[in-house]
Amino acid sequence: MIHYQICQIFSDLLPRVLRRSPPRTLAFCSFPKILPPATTMSPLVSALFGPLCEVLVVSCVFLLRLISNRSRLPLPPGPKKLPLVGNLFDTPAGEEWETYQKWSRDFDSDVIHLNVAGKSIIILSSLEATNDLMVQRSTIYSDRPRFPMVNELMGWEVSLGRRWRTERKIFNTAFSVGASSQFQPMELASSHGMLRRILKNPDSCMLEQFDQTTGGLIMSIAYGIDVLPTNDPYIKLARESMEGLALGGVPGQYLVDAIPTLKYIPAWLPGAGFKLTQQSVVLPFEEAKRKIATGKAPTSFVSNALSMEWPEHDPDYSEDSIRDTAGIIFNAGSHTTVSIQKKAQMEIDLVVGRDRLPTLEDKPALQYITALVKELLRWKPVAPLSPHFVAVEDEYCGYRIPAGSIVLGNTWAILNDEALYPAPLEFHPERFLSAGQHDGKNPDPEWAFGYGRRACPGKFMALDNLWITVASLLAVFDISKAVGEDGNVIEPTSKYCTGLVCMPLPFKSSIRPRSK
Repeated sequence: MIHYQICQIFSDLLPRVLRRSPPRTLAFCSFPKILPPATTMSPLVSALFGPLCEVLVVSCVFLLRLISNRSRLPLPPGPKKLPLVGNLFDTPAGEEWETYQKWSRDFDSDVIHLNVAGKSIIILSSLEATNDLMVQRSTIYSDRPRFPMVNELMGWEVSLGRRWRTERKIFNTAFSVGASSQFQPMELASSHGMLRRILKNPDSCMLEQFDQTTGGLIMSIAYGIDVLPTNDPYIKLARESMEGLALGGVPGQYLVDAIPTLKYIPAWLPGAGFKLTQQSVVLPFEEAKRKIATGKAPTSFVSNALSMEWPEHDPDYSEDSIRDTAGIIFNAGSHTTVSIQKKAQMEIDLVVGRDRLPTLEDKPALQYITALVKELLRWKPVAPLSPHFVAVEDEYCGYRIPAGSIVLGNTWAILNDEALYPAPLEFHPERFLSAGQHDGKNPDPEWAFGYGRRACPGKFMALDNLWITVASLLAVFDISKAVGEDGNVIEPTSKYCTGLVCMPLPFKSSIRPRSK
């Protein structure tokens, strides 16, 4: 009887408490009046009912207290916020990751909070914090922030939904560890084509050569289309699209993110050229379909995907899904790629010799080349920041993570953490040889490909492509600083265009064959 009275009182009290609580607590703590009169209970049910109700009462009180306490937790530290605009004027204009790392050190915290015109941004600048949230709590930290520029105008659906999951499944089917091996002959042919172009024009811009090589390779893999030797329209589209995406993925870079109604402006109006980037997805896909219809299409992702048997009556598996996945492959893949040089060339000469070019079958024996590739990924990560999104409120290390926050994993700071990589600003491939990897130092820079469920699914193909490109270049050419007409050495620029994707600006270099 006492147990029944306690529960009856609590059932009256709890709704009053809930009326003072945030709406989100109702999903966890509603307690309807369904208690039966004590006189109708059997002795056994009565004996069990009381203790269970006490447990329920204590649990609900604990949950209410937990929710109340969490709402009182402080936000992570960060720069002082101004009224209304918050940290809008603190947002760095370029190389944000370095500023974020400095703030992390200044505030002695791996977790930093910004408020940019009402938008909550959490910055994680350590491997521990990034792993704890983006990997261990991936169920709530695997979404992407929505930007009208990226999601609606450019057509990149990156939010964690049914469409994203479908495209991820399609991608994984084609580019798993085993499946991606079918594209290795294309990668080898692409690297050899690059060598021939450089031999023909050694004074050409190296960045343009890499652009042509990676763009042509991904075009062949994704669509089965051979690109033009120079000035290919598809590669030009991909370059323009990725330049827009690099900025579009950074908060506040486009006016349309602040004024979403601008998305309805026609593409031909001045200032609305960003809509034209959708062509980089549609045009090559339509060309691939035309080649498939003639029966003369080579093996490609599109030809394989269109011929596969997908689940029946599933609207997510559609031609649009295949088209958009191919667009992601093309646009993402086409822009992700002294003593050290001599060491690498000596290893190639010793293992491969001078009468043939390296192949991926030589990879296990060319350990210094592999270490060199890993150091390239660590030293200048292509994606210095990894933006995620958390839709629900959370708590970490005594700090409150507000619902609806953009969460940035500072990959650059992690790969330049002195605790993980001693002398991080030095380019030192030896750190990834067996002698350099001990006591937790110099771990493989796998974070360059993202975290948790958002890790790049095409990293195995990307690593193979980067490896064969580096090995082929060093086997054939000596690369050095350019010399001006006055005989003085031209120091290469170290400037990068910054944004979601970090790419070096063009610079001059000298490329000469190692042998005649």
